[in-house]
Amino acid sequence: MPTVLVTGFDPFENEPINPSWEAVRTLDGQGIAGAEIVARQLPTIFGESNKVLGKLLQTLQPDVVIAVGQAGGRAEMAIERIAINVDDARIADNAGKQPIDIAIASDGPAAYFSTLPIKAIVRELRAGGVPASVSQTAGTFVCNHVFYGLMHALARHKLPTRGGFIHIPYLPSQAAKHPGQPSMAHDTIVTGLRIAIETTLRTLHDVRETGGQLH
Repeated sequence: MPTVLVTGFDPFENEPINPSWEAVRTLDGQGIAGAEIVARQLPTIFGESNKVLGKLLQTLQPDVVIAVGQAGGRAEMAIERIAINVDDARIADNAGKQPIDIAIASDGPAAYFSTLPIKAIVRELRAGGVPASVSQTAGTFVCNHVFYGLMHALARHKLPTRGGFIHIPYLPSQAAKHPGQPSMAHDTIVTGLRIAIETTLRTLHDVRETGGQLH
């Protein structure tokens, strides 16, 4: 049985919860499209997050890895296209570290592309009633750090595992504390992740359709 590892983060920036962990842990132990789903939490800490992820890759040897993170201010599930090789933190992480203009991997390329079928995922999410889009930036905080670290580990060890990153909005309970910010219901996020996992498992080659942006 194939294994799909989905990761979420612990809360950060004074938030009581992190919607990424709340969503992925709901899927832990479930079966989707013939695969077993394993959910694990990563710390919102530069360096440590990728150490934890590296150990998970070694022990679980997953066929697919989808890392999930909170992106307050976004209104859709954002399927990330690219991870860049830089940490540039606007705020400190949960260990008080705030790296600025630091390479994630000194021996790594400038960027990695997701190996998930990102456009097929967006198409199926929209068909399932879940707002979604392709995103061209995962930021420069711990989410991008993990996305890049994941892809660098897969490339370095020549693993056939497919991997990528999905950003999700605040939950409604969080948005209530951030007037004017969009949110997405927990059940909608979970449904979206199920669709993303199923689409990845059933799609060998991504679709070719519009998903770019002018800015």
